[in-house]
Amino acid sequence: MSMSFLKRFRKKETPVEEDKPPIWEDRIFWVSTLQKIAYPVLNNLAKGSLKKNMPYESINPEGKKFSHLEAFTKVFNGIAPWLELGVDSSEEGKIREKYTYLTLKAIANAINPKSNDYIFVVEPKQSLIDLALFAQGLLRAKNQIWLNLPMHIQARIIRELKNTRIIAPYENHWLLYTAMIEAALLEFTGECDKERLVYGIHKFRDEFYVGDAIYSDGEDFEASYYNSLIIHPMLNDILTVMRKYGLSDGEFLDVQLMRSSRLSSQLERVISPEGTYPLLGHSLAYRCGVFHLLSQAILLKILPRNINPAQVRSALTKVLEVQFENNNNFNNEGWLIVGLNGSQMDISESNVNTGSLYACCAVFLPLGLPYDDSFWTAPSSEWSSLKAWNGHQIEQDQSINF
Repeated sequence: MSMSFLKRFRKKETPVEEDKPPIWEDRIFWVSTLQKIAYPVLNNLAKGSLKKNMPYESINPEGKKFSHLEAFTKVFNGIAPWLELGVDSSEEGKIREKYTYLTLKAIANAINPKSNDYIFVVEPKQSLIDLALFAQGLLRAKNQIWLNLPMHIQARIIRELKNTRIIAPYENHWLLYTAMIEAALLEFTGECDKERLVYGIHKFRDEFYVGDAIYSDGEDFEASYYNSLIIHPMLNDILTVMRKYGLSDGEFLDVQLMRSSRLSSQLERVISPEGTYPLLGHSLAYRCGVFHLLSQAILLKILPRNINPAQVRSALTKVLEVQFENNNNFNNEGWLIVGLNGSQMDISESNVNTGSLYACCAVFLPLGLPYDDSFWTAPSSEWSSLKAWNGHQIEQDQSINF
C-alpha cells in the first residue's frame, strides 16, 4: 500500500502536482530508502524471527551473538527522530504509525527473556555499545516510543541499562557509551551514576580535543570518521540532558555545538559532485552512516550560516542514491551486505558484521524535521564540491580555534 505510493511518486515520468513543490520527491525517496533498509530488521524482530532469518556475514564468527542487537539498535537510533514526529493522516504519517508499532513490538520481544528474539543480553563488552545506541534512540523518541512502552518493559530496560555498569569502558569513545547510558537513566529515572556520566565528558573536553572541531579518539590520533559517527553526536545529546538537569558540566554544550557546526561544514565539503566521499579510517562498511553528525546538525539546526540547508539535502540525497537506489548493497532477501559499494569483505574490520551495517541509518535523522521545514521545501541547491567543480563561486573554508 504505502510502498506503491512511494514508487508511484518516485517515477520520473510522473508529473508533479502544481500545488506541491517538486522537491517533495526527495523526502519520499528518503522515506522509501529508510523502509528498504529498516523493514527486514524491525519486521522480523516484531515477529520474533530476527535470529532465525537475519544472515550473518563477518570475518569474525565471534560477533554473531551481538549481531541481532546491533542491527536493531542501529536502526532504531537512526529512525527515532522520524518516529518522534508521531502519527498524522498523511501517507507518510500512516507509514510512521506502522513503524512505530513495529518498533514497540520489536522492543517488547528483544527485552523479553521468554521470546525467541531475546537479544538484550549484557555480556562485556560489545553490549555496552549497543545499549548506548539504544539509550540514545530512546532519548530521541521519548514521546512516541519510551512513553508508549508498558511500565514493566520500561522497568526491564532500566534494569538492563544499569547492568552495563559492570563494564569498564576503554579510554576512548567508549567513555561516551557509559555517559550516554547514564544520561538516559537521568532522563528516565531522575538518577544516575554521576561519575560515569561526567568522566568521559571531562576527557573529551579537557584532554582529547585536537583543534578545528576534531577530537582524538583517546590519547592516540588517527584519521577516521569517528568524530562524526560517535563522538560529536553523543557529546551533543549527553550534554543536552546534563544542561536540562542543571549539571555544571552542561555548560560545555555551547562550545560543543559550535564545534559540531564546524565539523558539519567539513563533512558537507567532502561529498563529491558524484555523491561519493573519501575512504578514510575504519568502519567504511557503515556507508552513509559516516555522515551521522552532518545529519544531526540538520536536525538540531546548527549548520553554519554560510551553508544552505537545501544544499545539504541535495548532497545527502545524492549519497543515498549512489548507495541504495539500486540493490547493489542488499542480498536477495533484502538484508545489507558487508562492503561500501557491493560485497567488499576486505574493507571490513573484525568487529564489523551484518548487524553493524545498519549504522547507515544515522543518515536519516533529518526526517525528524516535519515535511514543511525549509530543509525539505527549499529548491535543490548545489553543494560545495559541486559548486566548485562547476566553476561557480564558493567561499573559503573557515577553521575555528576554540
